[in-house]
Amino acid sequence: MSSEKNPLSPRIDKNGNLDILIAAAECFMEQGYHAASIDDVARRLGSTKGRIYHYYRSKTELFFDVHREGMRRNFEAVTPVMKGPEPAAQRLSAMFRRHALSMMENLALEAVVVQGVEMHRFSATTPEQRRTLAELMTVRNDFESLFKRVAYEGVEDGTIRTSDVSVAVKVALGAINWLSIWYRPRPSETRDDREILADKIVESIMQGLNAPG
Repeated sequence: MSSEKNPLSPRIDKNGNLDILIAAAECFMEQGYHAASIDDVARRLGSTKGRIYHYYRSKTELFFDVHREGMRRNFEAVTPVMKGPEPAAQRLSAMFRRHALSMMENLALEAVVVQGVEMHRFSATTPEQRRTLAELMTVRNDFESLFKRVAYEGVEDGTIRTSDVSVAVKVALGAINWLSIWYRPRPSETRDDREILADKIVESIMQGLNAPG
């Protein structure tokens, strides 16, 4: 995270080309990385594939930027509630809740984050790709560390009780990240519906930590 180039910085201007990333994320989620093609992304965009190749040399580079955007949204969701006067358990609960909502509201992007990196760790062949994958894995670890940091504070202030913070946080994030596998929004679903589901998930997680939800 401290390198000269922020690993979350996209190769392109997100504001002008976010639709490329969203279309690619939807293709990767629905078809899988190997089956989806640049042609598929272009068709979803209603454009030529030349527009995509103007910014990306390969499907792998496009995948990396989808991952970056998904992680950027994760950080953006949870960091505002990390600090404050509230007990650590309350802040950790808020972080889990925001992450769950981010998963549901950015489903295609987050599905790529959850399902894709491990696959690419073994399929990337160039030194540049391997360097990028290492950066992206570091970003994911940094994200997990945010939750560990607050959980340790909870152990110290007595609002969280667990024998192993690292395992507890991994289990909790795994439960939330699994939304990318089983969750699909209903046609009539509202923000309130997603908040209710997020609350139920977080309540179960916090009960496992012997802490108030």
